Amino acid sequence: MQSGAFGGNGIMSCDQSYPFQQVFFVDRGQRQLQQHQLGPVWPQKDRKVGGGIPMLATVVLLLFLTVFAALGFGGYLMYNMQMELKDLRKMSRELKQAQEFSKAQKQIGLKDEPGRNKDEKKKREDERTAAHVIGRIEKSNFPKMLRWDSHITGAFTGGGVAYQVSNGALRVNQSGLYHVYSRVELIFKDCSPTSSFFHTVFVRSASGHDNALLEANRVGFCSQRQNVRHAWTADSYLASALSLQQNDSVLVNVSHPEFLSHSSHANFFGLYKI
Repeated sequence: MQSGAFGGNGIMSCDQSYPFQQVFFVDRGQRQLQQHQLGPVWPQKDRKVGGGIPMLATVVLLLFLTVFAALGFGGYLMYNMQMELKDLRKMSRELKQAQEFSKAQKQIGLKDEPGRNKDEKKKREDERTAAHVIGRIEKSNFPKMLRWDSHITGAFTGGGVAYQVSNGALRVNQSGLYHVYSRVELIFKDCSPTSSFFHTVFVRSASGHDNALLEANRVGFCSQRQNVRHAWTADSYLASALSLQQNDSVLVNVSHPEFLSHSSHANFFGLYKI
């Protein structure tokens, strides 16, 4: 082996005929040898990427679980709301049926249950004490004491009031304060300035004594020109609050019943307890 000289880089050369080449490093070359002996070094960024993939999958999974949990909770709340709404509708139907049944009992006049307040029973009877009758059309007989129809559409009698066919009176079977009213309409074919008529509402007691309650005297409703005669319509309406006694009969009288209008519901008569 031949000895060589050190080169300018501080590397000692060896004889080229030596079967194994040996290289000796000094200074900077020593550090390079150490790096070669350590082997390959993987970049640090590759390790970070490989470790972040499972973490991302975990986050996505948690988000899906959160969404599914929220959807399930919302569905549970909707189901509870539907059940509560169904119960409310059922209670409303039952309450309505109970009210209708109670109303039907009052209409058909079922007996009161034992122990019911007598004042409430009396109050219900007072509320039904009323009547309204429509004028009856006469063709041959025209009595001054008017007759009425209590069965025509719009007419009724109830509670403590009865209609008497014989004299056209409304008879009350309870004492108290009543609102009484009557309307008549007359048609004068040959009306003149002197044409007139009386309209009277009176009461007949159980003893047969008559007493006027309301009265009207209509005059001067036709043309004021002399010697002019033509058809003319006139009406009168009377109403007042009156005190009536049990078994009193209320009647209506007009001075010219033959002139009463045949118009439907033009003449009527009624009362109700206040």
